[in-house]
Amino acid sequence: MGASVAALVKDFIDKSPFISEMLIEDLVSFSNLARYMQSDVSKSAGFEVSHSSLVMAARRYATELKEKAKSERKGSIGFEISMKTNIYDVNLRMSDETASALMKLYDVVQPSNGDFLNITIGSHEISLAISGSLRDKVDSIISEKDVIHRFTDLVAITIAFSGDFLQTPGIVHLAARKLAWAGVNIIEIVSTMNVLTFVIGKEQSSRAYEALTEFLTDEI
Repeated sequence: MGASVAALVKDFIDKSPFISEMLIEDLVSFSNLARYMQSDVSKSAGFEVSHSSLVMAARRYATELKEKAKSERKGSIGFEISMKTNIYDVNLRMSDETASALMKLYDVVQPSNGDFLNITIGSHEISLAISGSLRDKVDSIISEKDVIHRFTDLVAITIAFSGDFLQTPGIVHLAARKLAWAGVNIIEIVSTMNVLTFVIGKEQSSRAYEALTEFLTDEI
């Protein structure tokens, strides 16, 4: 019976990612969790599973989750974190004309001078994040009727990874989760093979920088 209950508890927790994360971070009361899942687990088991059995199974699985999380973070990962201010972000309705017009921005952006540009073309929308100094140029080549929303005075926090980054699963998820726990709203996520950028509101930049620095220093 114990193995069956353990398997059912694992299945219940695995279907609830936030519960898994809170178990890893020691933010869950096992007694409260047992009460929360008792009805569902008992129904799946076909008999009334005791509260104490659920607590024991949850404790054991929490230990497994922590060990798994620790092993996934092992490796030699280097990083450099930087921040650019005054980012302009626009979301546009997708059209061939708009996509073509935005290509002109590549002629004026100078990355060597610190300019920032990211254009993401989706099935129905185009997302643009660019240095605020080029806002007038952007506004001159887009049609106002195509604008879904725009944000000004944002911040781009960029992490450049080295080492075993590509061989370490879950780094992007863990970084985004750290920002979520810190109450930071992510407006854009930009990534290349070894570089990850979060575009956020200026008022949240200090909190985000501290959260990511703590994560990168202590957890990977």
